[in-house]
Amino acid sequence: MNHQKNKIKDKVGFQKLIAVFGIILFIGKIVAWKLTSSDAVFSDAMESIVNVISAFMGLYSLHLASKPKDEDHPYGHGKVEFVTSGIEGALIAIAGLMIIYEGINSLITGKVLNKLDIGIWIIAATAVINYLLGYISIKKGEHENSLVLISSGKHLQSDTITTLGVVISLVIVYFTKIYWLDSAVALLFGFYIIFIGYKIVRKSLSGIMDEQDPELLNQIIKVLEENRRTEWIDVHNMKIQQFGASLHIDAHITLPWYYSLRDAHNEMEKMIILLAKNTRRSVEFNFHMDDCKPISCTVCQIKDCPVRERDFVKRIKWTPENATRVQKHTVE
Repeated sequence: MNHQKNKIKDKVGFQKLIAVFGIILFIGKIVAWKLTSSDAVFSDAMESIVNVISAFMGLYSLHLASKPKDEDHPYGHGKVEFVTSGIEGALIAIAGLMIIYEGINSLITGKVLNKLDIGIWIIAATAVINYLLGYISIKKGEHENSLVLISSGKHLQSDTITTLGVVISLVIVYFTKIYWLDSAVALLFGFYIIFIGYKIVRKSLSGIMDEQDPELLNQIIKVLEENRRTEWIDVHNMKIQQFGASLHIDAHITLPWYYSLRDAHNEMEKMIILLAKNTRRSVEFNFHMDDCKPISCTVCQIKDCPVRERDFVKRIKWTPENATRVQKHTVE
């Protein structure tokens, strides 16, 4: 329990760091905009406002997700990470639209830029800091299975891409005096930002709608297949739900019908312990035990079964397809 609390505290602390850096970088970009009068720099600064808002939203969601289960939320509060991540993705897309708007406006009106040399250094420094902070956030999010930290990291790195676009355009304008180029580059990266926002929103919606995660399912089935016990005749009706960094796994396991309740429960516990040890997340299991039927004999690998009614035919390899199949209870 203390380990889990320390992990939550660590994630919240890192999200606070992202929020503080977001404010500092935003101030730096505003200074650069005041010095250069560049619309591209201004649009980049406006996107940084989204960074700050998203950082504080992520902070709130991590705080809420860390709350224990209660009567109103029997599965905990982890789903809030999907909601806030979706809002963050939408904000990223809006920032992309803002960049496109400012770029088009600059192309139409035209502006003469000032003090580009100082502005370039300031914006370049914010790009480096953003990228490093984003990289650390993504790696930490992947390690902690936190969608908030991962989306925050991607947001920071996507901001880095647009900031580099601004830097490139400023450098080109500095040497060529072709002022419309920075707006054109900003337009390109505006579309890129919208695409990144869409991907984050899409992932968030899949989590809210409990969409199957093929990679996670493959990982769990691979663990079961590689460590499969003879007594585990079949696994089916498997469903996996994600609640923030936690998982909820439902499944049916077919065991020999002549096992005592204690023996059957022990076998089920062995499977649960196996998955718990091989999953870097907090996992809640809801397993159902099915007794074997005569048809099960054709795939049952127990060689000395005292009540076998049919000959063994072949070993069925457990795959995501057959582990998730819905098996109805029928009587032969």
